Amino acid sequence: MAAEYILEMKDITKRYGENTVLSNVSLKIRPGEIHALLGENGAGKSTLMNVLFGMPVIHATGGFSGEVLIDGEKTVIASPHDAMLKGIGMVHQEFMLLPGFTITENIKLNREITKPNIMSRIFGSQMESLDMKAMAEDARRALDSVGMGISEYTMVAGLPVGYMQFVEIAREIDKQGVKLLVFDEPTAVLTESEAAQLLKVMKEIAAKGIAIIFITHRLDEVISAADTITILRDGQFVASCPTAETNAVRLAEMMIGRSGGDGEFSLVTAEPREFAADTPIALKVSHLAVDMPGEVVKDVSFNVRQGEIFGIGGLAGQGKIGVPNGIMGVYEASGDVEFLGQKVKLNDARAALSDGMAMVSEDRRGVGLLLDESIEDNIVFNAMQINGDYTKKFLGATQKDTKAIRAHAEEMIRELDIRCVSSLQHTGTLSGGNQQKVCIARALTMHPKLLFVSEPTRGIDIGAKKLVLETLVKLNRELGMTVVMVSSELMELRSICDNIAIVSEGKVVDVLPVNSSDADFGLAMSGIKPERGGEAHEQA
Repeated sequence: MAAEYILEMKDITKRYGENTVLSNVSLKIRPGEIHALLGENGAGKSTLMNVLFGMPVIHATGGFSGEVLIDGEKTVIASPHDAMLKGIGMVHQEFMLLPGFTITENIKLNREITKPNIMSRIFGSQMESLDMKAMAEDARRALDSVGMGISEYTMVAGLPVGYMQFVEIAREIDKQGVKLLVFDEPTAVLTESEAAQLLKVMKEIAAKGIAIIFITHRLDEVISAADTITILRDGQFVASCPTAETNAVRLAEMMIGRSGGDGEFSLVTAEPREFAADTPIALKVSHLAVDMPGEVVKDVSFNVRQGEIFGIGGLAGQGKIGVPNGIMGVYEASGDVEFLGQKVKLNDARAALSDGMAMVSEDRRGVGLLLDESIEDNIVFNAMQINGDYTKKFLGATQKDTKAIRAHAEEMIRELDIRCVSSLQHTGTLSGGNQQKVCIARALTMHPKLLFVSEPTRGIDIGAKKLVLETLVKLNRELGMTVVMVSSELMELRSICDNIAIVSEGKVVDVLPVNSSDADFGLAMSGIKPERGGEAHEQA
């Protein structure tokens, strides 16, 4: 008789030295089930998956206690290859593809199909030729199963990130004997339409009897796709329940271990304000165009008043991310931008920083951080380079003021609750949420009068999201800092902004107060300016 559970992990405990990162955690997955695994960064999800896949980091640090059962039988998973042989696969958040190979070659990597030839008949099977036709046929079937019409002979190099994610999935589906797939933040890099397609594919995979562990921070996707949910917090099991018996608010409460003052968790942290007509304009953008691949800005105009939290929203790829990148000189831009009444020199990042503007980039790993450098060096980097801060003269030479740097970094670590061992820890070893906080600390160290934050909560857990948003409100309310927030999360924009510009096809469709109707926002995001009396936000 078949076992009820394809996978059982019982009372898993893992320690690194004196630090217990998992304490008696259990997980049960049924065949054909989509099982969401939720928790803040640092909750223990990654460590639990490292145990499941037999990762070297687990075995090299004393192993773990507890049991792993597959199809009801106790098993030992010695390595990731052993996990694959036992029918367990993973779709990684960080792509594991070889760019110089075709899609077919990536899908069949280490599982190539060969055929005999003259040499193999003489010298043995190791001399057989690759059966490219058979491999391409397998790849085509796998691609069709995930709804990808792209040619199986296409090179991976240059593919959009969304396509690469689906190639990763196709590779796992192609493996024989797959019983369980782990999807680790699979929609983090996808557009909304791609994410919807991926959830559809996940359900089709599950319908074939393959179980899925779905790790994500997006609670709406969990409610939409998962059958069952398990929540971890601080390395401990919190709850496991059918999705039908809970909701996003309750899940958020369980994940972070606290709720709002009225008993419900909420990201709302600021009341929107109306600004008098004579409030000075902090930022005036006129006919801005930005040549940013995938986020081209064609003709954007808007005003941001001093002391305002101004939002820029819109669907993925419509140009919203290009706006701050163009103004801050990251990508080539044209048009007119005035900051505090002075014309901004475009295409000059140093000038933008010197003018009193700072930016937290949406690409914290690629642009925002020096991953191999310490937290403290990351925090003060721009201030040292642009303003000459945190330096001192010694024998006529300019040197880093290490004492001042460390004191400031430790203050920022405390204020932003950056979870780390010390200010000397390499930034690349931090969780996504803590890396984002380091980006914010670096921007704040410039003492800007205006702060751009681009996708500040992307890829971080709900507790970190709340802290990031509260930090922005605090900077605005207590220090009077003008904030421009670009985000794909309309709910988050509406939670702290005063007004929101919606960008579609590289242009501002409308600027709406946050209390506008869902219908107005929906129309604007579709490129349609709703009919209504009066203008929401005067564009001088």
